[in-house]
Amino acid sequence: RLRLHDGKLIKDRRYHLRTYPNCFVAKELTDWLVEHKEAPDRESGIRLMQKLMDHYIIHHVCDEHSDYKDAKLLYRFRKDDGTFPLSKDVKVFMRGQSLYEKLVSMEESILKVREENSVKYQRTFLGSEMIDWLIQEGEVENRQEAVELGRALLEHGIIQHVSNRHHFFDSDILYQFWISFRRRRRLMELLNENSARALSESPDSPFCLRKLNPEPGNTSFLSVQTNKEIKVVSAVRRSSITSLSGNSNAYFSAPPTLVFPPVAECNPKSVLKRPVTNEELLSPGAPYVKKTLTIVGDAVGWGFVVRGGRPCHIQAVDPGGPAAAAGMKVCQFVFSVNGVYVLHLDYQTISSLIMTGPRTLVMEVMEAIE
Repeated sequence: RLRLHDGKLIKDRRYHLRTYPNCFVAKELTDWLVEHKEAPDRESGIRLMQKLMDHYIIHHVCDEHSDYKDAKLLYRFRKDDGTFPLSKDVKVFMRGQSLYEKLVSMEESILKVREENSVKYQRTFLGSEMIDWLIQEGEVENRQEAVELGRALLEHGIIQHVSNRHHFFDSDILYQFWISFRRRRRLMELLNENSARALSESPDSPFCLRKLNPEPGNTSFLSVQTNKEIKVVSAVRRSSITSLSGNSNAYFSAPPTLVFPPVAECNPKSVLKRPVTNEELLSPGAPYVKKTLTIVGDAVGWGFVVRGGRPCHIQAVDPGGPAAAAGMKVCQFVFSVNGVYVLHLDYQTISSLIMTGPRTLVMEVMEAIE
């Protein structure tokens, strides 16, 4: 998806006097898959895209086709229109990825080479040490919540005890991440996965413990070399991987209301009850208050949608994302982005300002006084 955004295969397209944001033409994408050797032939490319449709990764922009057709039809990644189904499993996985990226990018990380039973393991951490770090970073509120998070990560196969003998405890037991989140997989692997067991035992699998001195014959512990981190680009509306932060049972909660409606609307209706002009916003005594929001983007984005123009408004906010945590709400009007006055701009220009700017986003918004 990120590469398709970079290559401009995903873009706003106009068809029958209607604009469809962030979509691609199926035939063009099949051409791209074959040209970039992501698929050996068109038939394999079609099967790959059908697999993504079956798993709710992509869909027809108006949900008129349940299968992927190699034709001039418009499809879209659900991540780009807020309909990607954030199930409990997906939320836990993304929370694990968020923590992993945060830990490996720190200068004084708790992930270190440690030894257990005369065997050295790379990027390990102690259970109690992880709990201290989670509390210190504000990822959880207390030790009990941290233990619950650690147990959820372990039960979903994201972390494990280095010799797979213990559950997660607030103790000096040694754990490590089981998944190499930075390993870049090829699309064709999707058609070759027959079982989780076969996947986890493959030397090239992302599900490999990174053991520094593997014993001969023990292929499940072969070293995994970290690949170059994939550049995160594309749309402002991206489900946040911090969806699980907050109360201790957050990863057992129902999916946010923004995701997985029965049918995705091609052009969602504005959340505004009526149109508002710049003159109305800026007139003396107008019933609006200006607020400054500082939003620290996570590895996926900021978690909100901007729509409209002159002025633009907040159309949707991921309830578990960075924007919501900073106080952003739907129906707020965008006054400035990183010090740039934007009331006179359209949403495409504002989105571009946000995406090309720093990870820490400073926005001034105008909110109606209740």
